Amino acid sequence: MQQTFPRLSAVLVGLTTSLFLFASCASTGPLLSSSSNRSATTKKTTTSRTASSKTAKPTSPLKTVDSKTYVSRYAREVISQARTYTGTPYRSGGNTYDGIDCSGLICSAFSAVGLKMPRISWQQSEVGYEVEVAEIKPGDLIFFVPDHGKAGYVSHAAIVTEVRSENDIRFIHASSSRGVREDNLYSNYFKGRFVKALRPF
Repeated sequence: MQQTFPRLSAVLVGLTTSLFLFASCASTGPLLSSSSNRSATTKKTTTSRTASSKTAKPTSPLKTVDSKTYVSRYAREVISQARTYTGTPYRSGGNTYDGIDCSGLICSAFSAVGLKMPRISWQQSEVGYEVEVAEIKPGDLIFFVPDHGKAGYVSHAAIVTEVRSENDIRFIHASSSRGVREDNLYSNYFKGRFVKALRPF
C-alpha cells in the first residue's frame, strides 16, 4: 500500500502538467486549419518565445460571419486593430508588437475583434470570395506573388484600409524591409505583383 501513493502522486502531477501545457498552446497558438499540421509545428518555437509580449486579445470567442455583416460591422474594427501595429518590425512567424509578419498581422487583427482567420498567407488567400479591383472595399484582403509580372505562389498578404480613388487603394501590411506600414496598390512595386483581392467570409 505504501508504494501506491507515490505512484498516484506522480500520475496526478503528470496529468496536471499536461493539462497546463495544452491550455497554454490552445490560448496562444496560431489559428490553423486541419490541412496545415506541418505549419503548426514550425510556429511552436516562435509562439513560446513571444508569449510574454504584448498581443491583441480576442474580445469574444472566435467566429465567422457573413460578408454583409463583415463589411458593415467588422471591417473598420479590423483595420483599426491592424493599424495599432504600425511601425512594428517585421519578423517571420511573428505574432506580436515585438515583431510580426504579413499573415500574422492579418490573423492578429481579425482575432482581436473575435473573427476566425487562418494563420498562413496561402490559406488566407482561399477565404471568402474574389472581388474585382474596381469593387475593392476597406477590410478586403489583397495578395501578391514574389516576382513582378509573373504568376506564382502567394507570398504576401495585406488588408485594404482606404479606397481614395481608382488609382489610390491603400493597404496595411508587414513589409519585410520596413515593418508594418501602409502603401498604395498602384505603386510600381506592388501593381506588378498583385494577384487578387478577396472579401472575407
